[in-house]
Amino acid sequence: MRPLIAEIRLDHLRHNYQAARAAHGDKTLAVLKANAYGHGAVRCAQALADIADGFAVACLEEALELRAAGIALPILLLEGVFDADELKAVDEQDLWMAVTSEQQLAMVEASAPAKPFHVWLMLDSGMHREGFLPQEYHAAWRRLEASGKAGKITKMTHFARADEPDVPMTFSQLEMFDAAVRGLPAGDESVANSAGILCHPRAQRNWGRVGIALYGVTPLPAGFEQDKVLRPVMRFSSKVFGVRELGIGEPIGYGDNFVTHRPTRVGLVACGYADGYPRRASSGSPVRIDGAPSQLIGRVSMDMLTVDLTDLPDAGVGSEVELWGDAVSVNEVAAHAGTIGYEPLCNVKRARFVYR
Repeated sequence: MRPLIAEIRLDHLRHNYQAARAAHGDKTLAVLKANAYGHGAVRCAQALADIADGFAVACLEEALELRAAGIALPILLLEGVFDADELKAVDEQDLWMAVTSEQQLAMVEASAPAKPFHVWLMLDSGMHREGFLPQEYHAAWRRLEASGKAGKITKMTHFARADEPDVPMTFSQLEMFDAAVRGLPAGDESVANSAGILCHPRAQRNWGRVGIALYGVTPLPAGFEQDKVLRPVMRFSSKVFGVRELGIGEPIGYGDNFVTHRPTRVGLVACGYADGYPRRASSGSPVRIDGAPSQLIGRVSMDMLTVDLTDLPDAGVGSEVELWGDAVSVNEVAAHAGTIGYEPLCNVKRARFVYR
């Protein structure tokens, strides 16, 4: 078997959840969408079931997977339903759902649930992706209330730039949210995502929603003190399975986009873009080989990549390669590929998942 391992440290997951909940100061949903950002939704939910206030997923099929595995805690559908027929499962499975549009609101009004839904009514406070505009929000609330189909309504919005702490848009969104909900009946509110929880105390409301930080990956720029509390949950590693000795001026890999400038020992590693490692990761992307720092050289292939062993004379066939995890930040790997840490985590596959 290929020696590609995604080690999932469930104690780190629990630590990150507890740290996020403490920072937020009130109830917090653990976001498990996209198979828990590639970490395994069921296993992560089971590991958090005794400490979490609830979970959030993107869509119905993700929620049903958790319910089928025996997860009984509240589960919020962040995108709501896509079709009126899904409301039957929402009712039967006792799910919470976002209502973000006129179409979804009309579906709820036309439904006949056995018991009223718990609705999270989305306000578009400036991201302009989904939600009711401020001038529409009161009317949407009143329609839900009048329908008798919503037993509880949680007010919510989503930040566009909370991961840029010095950008004032987050404060503008908070002000817009507070103004838009003013005059409505008192009830739960939810505005803070991971970045909001970590560095925007004014975003502390009844419900936080911790996503990427749950997995030990900071959404903030490098250097923020808040990052130090997080512990990486996934350690993605493989091994060197071949070594080549090349002279000066030799190309490596597809496209000849890396040419040796010195005599070079090249290590061939069992991992490629079909496994989730970013294809666009450039030469110089960091790795650790038997704990020592090194780098990617040459283009990432479908099933393998190449690393520089020249300064590591004891490294060779069988050496462990940390692709990201404890010593190598997934955010740094992502930056070398022109993307963000979320993407490679969500893309991991063909690896052996080991839960500890």
